[in-house]
Amino acid sequence: MTGPLAGVRVVELAGIGPGPYTCMLLADAGADVLRIDRLVGERPPAPTGPHWDLLNRSRRSVCVNLKDPEGVALVLDLIAGADALVEGWRPGVAERLGIGPDDCAARNPALVYGRMTGWGQDGPLSSTAGHDINYIAVAGVLWAVGRVGERPVPPLNLVGDFGGGGMMLAFGVVAAILEARSSGQGQVVDAAMVDGAASLMTMTYAFRQAGLWSENRGVNMLDTGAPFYEVYETSDGKWFCIGAIERQFYAELLRVLGLDATELPDQMDRTQWPAMKERFAAIFRTRSRDQWTEAFDSTDACGAPVLSPWEAHEHPHNQFRGTFVEIDGVLQPGPAPRFSRTPSAVQSPPAVAGRDTDEALASWGVDEARVTALRQQHAIG
Repeated sequence: MTGPLAGVRVVELAGIGPGPYTCMLLADAGADVLRIDRLVGERPPAPTGPHWDLLNRSRRSVCVNLKDPEGVALVLDLIAGADALVEGWRPGVAERLGIGPDDCAARNPALVYGRMTGWGQDGPLSSTAGHDINYIAVAGVLWAVGRVGERPVPPLNLVGDFGGGGMMLAFGVVAAILEARSSGQGQVVDAAMVDGAASLMTMTYAFRQAGLWSENRGVNMLDTGAPFYEVYETSDGKWFCIGAIERQFYAELLRVLGLDATELPDQMDRTQWPAMKERFAAIFRTRSRDQWTEAFDSTDACGAPVLSPWEAHEHPHNQFRGTFVEIDGVLQPGPAPRFSRTPSAVQSPPAVAGRDTDEALASWGVDEARVTALRQQHAIG
């Protein structure tokens, strides 16, 4: 394993979405993350070739029957040698299985217990179902994303699941591990997507306090209200974006567009923003996306082509940085952030459930005789 978290051991109780993303981040950074997949009945043969779920990369998988006392005992033994556990189930599920925070702390007092939910471990909504769109709605994020006079637009499931969820839990787990190494005591990290999404809105609240943000959607500087922070259609039906907020960058934008600043209203004259957007839009429709990309190249006008996810890996900057990597023929985003001395890496392709049972358990100190016995009684797969 390579990366700054090499030597850190994490048990992952497999879930979906943000929990696996947390563990992908930890594993890319070098942590030895052991994913515990649930063993339910007979599983079909593992497919050949790389597994499709990229969120499960960089770590090994063991199938365990968590309704079997021996399966639960195995997980508790693994936890005894771990720095952290990550789970993303509804509140109370882990406790009912006998692997809740108290059960785990009894085996390993220094264990960091990372919990990922949408609503959090307590509160009026904690036991109800939900998805990213619901969490960011209650957090005040969804209302703010959209154009003037139109309905709010869900920003994929990036803000709740992955920004406010997965990244927040990864930060929380690493922070708690650092504290546990000095105090000798673990703790529960309650990562709620509604909390994390609200945290991401901190700058918007600051702008509101300063009188720089209106309560109307789509009329503010960063929500497509400003002509200099907008996406424009090009002559070939593609898109180009600009983000020239600072005055020196705005002046450069006007130069690239062929406009004379002395003949235009002030950049921050909000009453003129709608008319300026129309003017900018007409100019951008005169050239193709690639032509505008060339015009903005090597300038500080803050312009960029809007690339699809299937084009992004072809951009020269992304190619130079290695932003995307190909593992076993599968193109995917590479590890982030970058570390100068202990670089992260995709440690392995995604593992199908149970692929690494014998090897992984052996490396975590479970002897071969016990593995055989557990398999015979269907406690592991």
